[in-house]
Amino acid sequence: MEINNLESCLILLSRQKLVCVQSDLMPADLEQLRRWRLILGGDAQAPLDQMAGGPGGCTLGGGDAEMDAALAAIYDEVPEDDEEGGSSRKRSAGLGASAPRLAKWLGDIRSYFKEDVVSVIQADAIERKGLTQLLFEPETLKSVQPNIQLVGTLMALKGRIPERTKETARMVVAAVVEEVKKKLEQRLRQAVLGALNRKEHSPLPSAAAIDWKWTIGRNLKNYNPAVGTIVPEKVYFYSRAQRSGAWTVIVDMDQSGSMADSVVYGAVCGAIFSSLPALNTRVVVFDTEVVDLTEKCGNDPVEMLFGVQLGGGTDINKSVGYCEQFIKDPRKTLFILITDLFEGGNEAQLVRRLGEMAASGVKAMCLLALSDAGSPCYDEGLARKLAALGIPCFACTPARLPDLVEGALRGADLTKLAAQTEPKK
Repeated sequence: MEINNLESCLILLSRQKLVCVQSDLMPADLEQLRRWRLILGGDAQAPLDQMAGGPGGCTLGGGDAEMDAALAAIYDEVPEDDEEGGSSRKRSAGLGASAPRLAKWLGDIRSYFKEDVVSVIQADAIERKGLTQLLFEPETLKSVQPNIQLVGTLMALKGRIPERTKETARMVVAAVVEEVKKKLEQRLRQAVLGALNRKEHSPLPSAAAIDWKWTIGRNLKNYNPAVGTIVPEKVYFYSRAQRSGAWTVIVDMDQSGSMADSVVYGAVCGAIFSSLPALNTRVVVFDTEVVDLTEKCGNDPVEMLFGVQLGGGTDINKSVGYCEQFIKDPRKTLFILITDLFEGGNEAQLVRRLGEMAASGVKAMCLLALSDAGSPCYDEGLARKLAALGIPCFACTPARLPDLVEGALRGADLTKLAAQTEPKK
């Protein structure tokens, strides 16, 4: 049986208890009853049977039953015992702790729903049932749909992931990172180099100006086993201007649990910035402590993500104080602070630091979220204080980040740029 995308959403929304449908509706035929049964779940079995003419009139079979069981494992309510020790409400079997059962469940939902719906169901499985166990078995983790939210969960659990699963977890994270890079890398490179009015690579060959990292990366397919080396099809050269490190870009990221999506996107963007010789890039993460990931981000953004530990408190002021040492030429420094601004440290000092930074000529901005998730929750009072200093605070989707960076490097007004870049509500 095929389920279209609209029906998938209706089924999922109802199972999540976000909609309510009256049980006394009178559908025209058994096909409509079957669809309502999938939407409403097991609690609607008896009234729908009655509407279909009696017991068993709306029984699901085949693929319908498998789809219903997969959804029931996550969305059916746990029964409460009545006074006589029985169950007051029937419930389908849960997933349990068995890795094979989890693997079958994952296979079922991927068979019946599209990728975006599968991602929502997986997230609900972890949130509603605490099924972090599904991330601890390599065989099961391989079946999970890789997405940004899953990477965030793995980052939060990285200290608890068994040794046998770590390599699989790394593969999942790498798959998501590669997907994000495909979407962002070319546009970010073009935005930065276009803003600095540089060509991407010089057409004039010079051994001293070879871009080894870019050349090797683009010629890995040309590895020759006979000679044990890469035989490049094309060699890329930096222009002199590109090697000057004209701008400093500092990406300072809050690694509290609520910022998971933003950290993933921010880390990948930091790695892309680091690959550009025209930029001197620093990537820093913080909770109550500060961790500089700069050395890792240029070589392996996946390794950098595994250096993040989601959760804990938040000391933004401490992190901003650490980043100040990297500002050599304020008028050629872009400071991107990614945080929801719920400060646990010295807020007054934080406002002073950022105010002085902006007054010195630093292009400073606060991304309350770098994700596709919509409007974030944030400290509105602190955001207003920073905005009054000329430091815009706004949410930004990854797709709009290249335009934001290009505008900042070109010297555009950040407040106006923020208004153009923030997702429409």
